[in-house]
Amino acid sequence: MNREHGQDAAAIRCEWGLDGARAIAVGADIVVVIDVLSFTTSLCVALERGITVFPYRWRDESAQTFAREHDAHLAVGRRAARPGQVSLSPSTIRAATGLRRLVLPSPNGSTIVHELAGGRATVLAASLRNAPAVAAWITARSEPGTVVAVIPAGERWPEGGLRPAVEDLWGAGAVIDGLSGAPSPEAIVARDAWRAVSATVRASLRDCASGRELIGIGFGDDVEVAAEVGATDRVPVLGHGAFRAG
Repeated sequence: MNREHGQDAAAIRCEWGLDGARAIAVGADIVVVIDVLSFTTSLCVALERGITVFPYRWRDESAQTFAREHDAHLAVGRRAARPGQVSLSPSTIRAATGLRRLVLPSPNGSTIVHELAGGRATVLAASLRNAPAVAAWITARSEPGTVVAVIPAGERWPEGGLRPAVEDLWGAGAVIDGLSGAPSPEAIVARDAWRAVSATVRASLRDCASGRELIGIGFGDDVEVAAEVGATDRVPVLGHGAFRAG
């Protein structure tokens, strides 16, 4: 990978997906992962309910064993969930009772977090629900020279390639918009994309490709939950393999 891809000259960096995280997290002090219509919104809802969340790789056969070892409930994919079962849908997490610890695999956000765990950077997760709180948390702990890497997770095309998802660009921009420091051109694009839709975010989320997809398969409520900008002050901070409120 070219060194220039790391955006080394910028204090605020932004790049897509797992490969992007590998490129710009090098040398970063704080890494923020955004997966608006899946993992990070569900994570925020879980933390709002006092649930500890363990990110895990997607569709790994060891997930059941991992959940048992951590005395945690294992979430399933949205389409695989039966009535009453907890899944990647934040609505199912809101409806669950007696849930204390949750293993939350996902193909994008959770997989990226799992890759970053154990590195030198502090790993946070952000959605539109907590983007202002995440930016404030970072600002309060930043010193001159602090480097922040913001990762819009994106989605997947059917054959498995990265599909840049505009809702994750908006989420990244919502965080970046609250930060100081010299942004890379990539970070500026994310910030400006957020500013372009911030007044119409609910309608924009419903009308973007990922929003239309969720509505089409019966998960319109999840889009509404994701559109609740600034609804929580919980900041998910990764420590010892789990997210808790910072």
